[in-house]
Amino acid sequence: MGELEDAVMTRVWKWNRPVTVREVLEDLQQERSIAYTTVMTVMDNLYQKGWVRREAEGRAYRYAAVSTRAAYAAALMNEAWQRSDNQAAALVAFFGMMSPEQRDALGDAMRVIQLPAEETREVPAPPEGAEGAEESEGAEEAGEAAEAGEEQDSPEPAQDSGAPSAPGTAAELPESEGGAAEAGGGR
Repeated sequence: MGELEDAVMTRVWKWNRPVTVREVLEDLQQERSIAYTTVMTVMDNLYQKGWVRREAEGRAYRYAAVSTRAAYAAALMNEAWQRSDNQAAALVAFFGMMSPEQRDALGDAMRVIQLPAEETREVPAPPEGAEGAEESEGAEEAGEAAEAGEEQDSPEPAQDSGAPSAPGTAAELPESEGGAAEAGGGR
């Protein structure tokens, strides 16, 4: 998304009401020389992309934001990330550019989207020599093999719990990306 689209959206969010092309034009002209038709085209593009809705008012339209500035920023980041030919490297570079405050915000965001601990926690194997250790190890190996899609020696096929894996988890990523996702904080 371009600089002018960002400037227009900033005004739509700031005013928090339906706006006309003329209102946006007059405000933009305080900073730069710009034509009415340019602003009209940008607002129509934003409408076509689904960022604003519009309602006819006489011979003009009034435009209002469809989503928040945060959703818009997220879409911009996602669009840029999708263009990368090496998404893991792009994330590493992006995280490396972050200020300490941005890293704190990323940590807060990751905590918000984490699954409940019961769903993500692995059950540790009992210490060797403990009662039931052999049964537990056999069950653990069968579970690991089932997750990997391997055949079991037992006559019963492995049962799928039916619980979907969380989007973006290492279990969902190919092996080469899983390590990068884990190193990058989860996604």
